[in-house]
Amino acid sequence: MNDARPGTTVPDHRGRTGLHLTGLDLDRNPRVVVEDVELLAAGWHVLRASTFRYRSDDGAWSTQTRETYDRGNGATILLYDPARRTVLLTRQFRYPVYVNDHPDGMLIETAAGLLDDDDPVTAIRREAEEETGVHVDEVEHVFDVYMSPGSVTERLHFFAAAYDGSARHGDRGGLAEEDEEIEILEYDIDDALSMIRDGSIQDAKTIMLLQWAVLDGPFARR
Repeated sequence: MNDARPGTTVPDHRGRTGLHLTGLDLDRNPRVVVEDVELLAAGWHVLRASTFRYRSDDGAWSTQTRETYDRGNGATILLYDPARRTVLLTRQFRYPVYVNDHPDGMLIETAAGLLDDDDPVTAIRREAEEETGVHVDEVEHVFDVYMSPGSVTERLHFFAAAYDGSARHGDRGGLAEEDEEIEILEYDIDDALSMIRDGSIQDAKTIMLLQWAVLDGPFARR
């Protein structure tokens, strides 16, 4: 079914081949044997249907099929000013949340982006500067999280870094060539936490980093 489909033995529009082979060589879990991978779509990201045999606790084998959406891995960062007790967030239009009951699709988030071909630290320094205009040298790795493990393969690398709010300029970020219109927002940490409670902040990665900041991070009570 994958024969000559773009992204398999012939390049797709991004020049990729072999997208139907991902997972066939997995052997880390003896209870899982991947038997077939069907490439369903190869737009900007990749949708696959993988069929595998799974051995349950009682030893019986079953055949299952799962769809996975591969958009690559990403990174996100909480920028904070410890002296002023503020955090720097962004707001931009997100169509997927707009179509799923968000009032206007304008989501408040920590700066984030895909790794592309970079390592996580290089990628998050790039994204922080592109989205907020803040250049960061020293970043703290917080944790890595699979954000939607039921269907999305993405692993997100979480970081934090201090910034000097008194020297910051501008309230817009993003790359015009990528159709990004990003508003830069600065909040007191307590106000940001209140926005989680009242539903103004609904983005998972942002909530996780804000809560980390007061539990174990720069605003934790020592």
